[in-house]
Amino acid sequence: MHRVLTNEQLSPNVYRLVVEAPRIAQIRKPGQFVIVHLGHGAERIPLTIADGDPEAGTISLVIQAVGKSTFDLVELQPGDVIAGIAGPLGKPTELPESGRVVCVGGGVGTAVILPIARELARRGVRVTSIIGGRSREWVILEDDLARCGEVVTCTDDGSYGRPGFVTEALKDTLEAGGIDEVFAVGPVPMMRAVVALTKPLDVPTTVSLNPIMVDGTGMCGGCRVTVDGVTRYACVDGPEFDGRKVDFDELADRLTTYRPFERAALERREACKVGLKTGERGGVAAPAAAGAAGGAR
Repeated sequence: MHRVLTNEQLSPNVYRLVVEAPRIAQIRKPGQFVIVHLGHGAERIPLTIADGDPEAGTISLVIQAVGKSTFDLVELQPGDVIAGIAGPLGKPTELPESGRVVCVGGGVGTAVILPIARELARRGVRVTSIIGGRSREWVILEDDLARCGEVVTCTDDGSYGRPGFVTEALKDTLEAGGIDEVFAVGPVPMMRAVVALTKPLDVPTTVSLNPIMVDGTGMCGGCRVTVDGVTRYACVDGPEFDGRKVDFDELADRLTTYRPFERAALERREACKVGLKTGERGGVAAPAAAGAAGGAR
């Protein structure tokens, strides 16, 4: 059992949970993830380890509430427990020892680049983080990344920082020269756009394909992706790959596979909540909670 110590809201639908996981906190590395199992009947979902404190025996999970399972997790309060957290899993990020690196984070992907930026800064690498959100309220972890180096903040509506997309800021940064490597984490279209900028310049670019992971163990096959013409599994062969070699057409298509199931699971969750409220008001029996199989994260 893993006790939740804090639950902090970072944006309208993104939360940071600090939970007890002593063994994982001791050995986790940037780029790795855990499998979280809330309890009986719940879905097992992969989540990136955004931070860890070996002395306190805790890890931080930054969770975007988009489906049944993630809504259930972000509703946890201090003192609540998570039944199981397995990990760390996946291959650690391969990081340089010197030079200048740009870390690009889109939305909740910013949480994935945070441990990368921290380790790079610890090694003495010059780090520029480019992060963004639809508007100011959607920008997360800016202060944390500022401790690692320069931060360029972008908002789609221009309400904060630089107006426009993170790719536009990256384009200007690349044109200025001196960039040795790029790490990009965010929505698949964003990562694809980053690679379109870096590939012609032959700048090594690492992308994280955690958005397509399902069970996180390589057994379901849902995270298959073609990299340099070879089939790979994001959860066991990654989750990070050379973005210049990823088949983004196939990847984008695979993301749509589970959408009907995710939508149905979320609808069942909302119906259950409505039923419970009705039962409380009028004595009507509330429906049984729906299972989480196939539910959205």
